[in-house]
Parts: sequence; structure tokens; C-alpha cells
Amino acid sequence: MVTESPGMTTYDTALLDRAETLRSDAVLMEEYARRLRATAATLGGCRAAPEWSRPTLERQAAACVTAADQLRTAAEALDTHARPGD
Repeated sequence: MVTESPGMTTYDTALLDRAETLRSDAVLMEEYARRLRATAATLGGCRAAPEWSRPTLERQAAACVTAADQLRTAAEALDTHARPGD
């Protein structure tokens, strides 16, 4: 016989699963930021690279870091909402 923990519902479990997905997405966004910065650094030493490429890649990397922070904040909010109160 399968039972649920007191106070936890299927909806709560779904929210907790979604929160975990958001945390995984945050890790991906940080990896994208790392890759963008590595590309910017590589292009910084390449004379053929357009002037705009490095600052554009740096801005995109910063946006990825911001997105990662926001994803973690959203995950934390879902966790708080989904868990039973004390």
C-alpha cells in the first residue's frame, strides 16, 4: 500500500519536481555563461574577430548568470510554497 506523507499532495510533489528542474536549468545557464566567456576570450586574441563580438558575448554571459540567479530564486519560491508549513 502506498501512502503520501501528511500534508503533501501530488501537486506539492509536482512543484518540488519543477523546482529541481529550475535548479538544473540554472546550472546549464552558468555553463553557457562559461562557454560564452571562453569564446570571448578566444576572440579577444583574434585580429579577424569583429570589434563588437567580445563585448556582445560578455553581455550575453552576464545575462546567463542573471538568468541562473533568477531560476534559483524561482526554485526556492516553489520549494517554500510546496513544502508543508511548520
